[in-house]
Amino acid sequence: MTQVDQQPRVALVTGAARGIGAACVELLAVAGWAVMAVDLDGETDPSLTQLGYPLGTANELAAVAGRASPPGVVATKVVDVRRASDLVDAVAETVDRFGRLDAAIGCAGVIGGGVDGWELPIDHERTIVEINLFGIMHLARAAIPALLATPEPRQGRFIAVASAAAARGLPKLAAYSASKAGVSGLVRSLAVELGGTGVTANAVSPGSTETAMLEHSARLYDLDDTSEFASHQAVGRILEPAEVAAVIAFVAGPDSSAITGQTLAADGGLSL
Repeated sequence: MTQVDQQPRVALVTGAARGIGAACVELLAVAGWAVMAVDLDGETDPSLTQLGYPLGTANELAAVAGRASPPGVVATKVVDVRRASDLVDAVAETVDRFGRLDAAIGCAGVIGGGVDGWELPIDHERTIVEINLFGIMHLARAAIPALLATPEPRQGRFIAVASAAAARGLPKLAAYSASKAGVSGLVRSLAVELGGTGVTANAVSPGSTETAMLEHSARLYDLDDTSEFASHQAVGRILEPAEVAAVIAFVAGPDSSAITGQTLAADGGLSL
């Protein structure tokens, strides 16, 4: 990977305890990045039980760092993206530890629904939007000043995970779909605002990917197994988190400099 200088590139990844976020951390570490991996501790927050499935934990986050190779390139911090101050602190700790920030990658997300949109309890709806959309907005508020603080010529990257649900009308997932559509709208505006700075803003939109979120989606649709989602994707199978992480890693790198304001489909053809 070509570098502007000899320092390793540095990323902050939210939602890093498992799934696509964990795959991003592991892939970036192998590629020579230093990474601050952050996530909430779902075991200690009773407000999240309304979602109906277990979220990432501090132990899972620590395990991601432990698996990273080479050892020592991944630091961790327990963060709730619903709190803007948590992300401000995480960015500051990243810069203090590694000296800079080159990429902010928002993978934190939850899913919920199973009923028509107007029937979803308001607290449930609020939690989905606060994590999926406000969490990305809070990341932008905290991270973009740090991305802009790197010396010119900059190669800063702001990346958010959206979803194929941002562009398709999926029943029983109205709040989730709305939150992910908001992510796509946000990166378009950020890309224009960041024009000429050397910092880009993009989203990556996964399809059905083998994660805890997909397992819960199957339950919301009363399906026996996640494999039943495969027929909706042109590739005819469920994606692996590492496949989506590979696209995110490319967008995070210097070779993606021509891409900004886009929502890139890494969805196995679900959006076709």
